[in-house]
Amino acid sequence: MSELTATRVRDAATKLGLPHLADNLTDLVTRADTKQMGYLDFLDLVTGEEAGVKDDRRFRNQLRLARLPHQKTVDEFDFTFQPDLDVRKIRDLATLEFIEHQSNIALLGPPGTGKTHLAVSLGVAACQAGYCVYFTSLDHLVTKLRAADAAGRLDNQMRPFLRSALLIIDEVGYRPLDRVDANLVFHLISRRYEKSSTIITSNKAFTEWGTIFTDEVLATAILDRFLHHCDVITINGPSWRLKDRLANLEQPPNDDQQPQA
Repeated sequence: MSELTATRVRDAATKLGLPHLADNLTDLVTRADTKQMGYLDFLDLVTGEEAGVKDDRRFRNQLRLARLPHQKTVDEFDFTFQPDLDVRKIRDLATLEFIEHQSNIALLGPPGTGKTHLAVSLGVAACQAGYCVYFTSLDHLVTKLRAADAAGRLDNQMRPFLRSALLIIDEVGYRPLDRVDANLVFHLISRRYEKSSTIITSNKAFTEWGTIFTDEVLATAILDRFLHHCDVITINGPSWRLKDRLANLEQPPNDDQQPQA
């Protein structure tokens, strides 16, 4: 391939938005020549790698916009530590069929049992599949909505929460909300109802949500919409964060260590 031809190909690739081809033309041609590829095989190589680069770029951009606290996956979850958890159910959810059906997921259990890890791992899978994802704690959510409501910008602030195909609301139940904040959450859940999917993690059973959202009537209205199409996963195992601490406390004292006065 002449340098003049290579220059034309690079210029055309740049204009067409194919940066991987423009930057790696020589390497691609060398690989094609070494493997004695035909015309279609070479085109398959070029377009396949370009598509892979674009998919990776889109995935990284989706992760950035999702604001996930980490990027742990389902495969990184230690199911042996929570043996009562239905592994097949979690892996079924990771296929993201629930997003296609605009249904929800509730992850319930004590602190440290892996609720956030599972929620984030489903968020990572959704980003990988090209879905718009947004992660927030309940406290951060109501803080932003309250401030926007006071400033007369509630509809604008609602947009990122409403346009996300998957909204993850973490840490529901760690503190009760006043009636204004609870109503803001109700309106958000209502507007997402049967239009997009929501994952909620909570350390409280549904019977206790009346104390979270001010009163039973408001809590029932939220649950009525959220649970209509919802998979409920309850994790009742031990705390992952405390396992090493508890293990150390359970170890017998070293015979060489003398008790301090």
